[in-house]
Amino acid sequence: MTIATDRFGLTGERVAERWLREHGWRLLSRRYRSGRRDIDLIAERDGLVAFVEVKARSGVRFGDPVEAVNWKKRNDLIRSATTWIERNGRPGEEYRFDVIGVLIAERRVRVRHVENAFAIDGRG
Repeated sequence: MTIATDRFGLTGERVAERWLREHGWRLLSRRYRSGRRDIDLIAERDGLVAFVEVKARSGVRFGDPVEAVNWKKRNDLIRSATTWIERNGRPGEEYRFDVIGVLIAERRVRVRHVENAFAIDGRG
């Protein structure tokens, strides 16, 4: 990954974080690491914890950003989320996996939040 790509990704994460906060979410963690895997954002609202993968793109030439979360990334997110829950989870909390696509093109920013984007069993 190049420095420019990493900076672009961080910009996307900042946009997604701001979007979540504006919609009533409280950020619990940013770039949570579990071994070599990470979760971009972990946010909570009304007892629901969302593990959020952020994908930022400068265009749709290679598809919508939210489509970039493949089966391998999903498995990595599930494994990291399981570790987070074991260490930080509280009774009564619900959990889900969200994907936020950030499209930054032609001086415009578009955010697409896909709630409950996939389930632990791979469906969704």
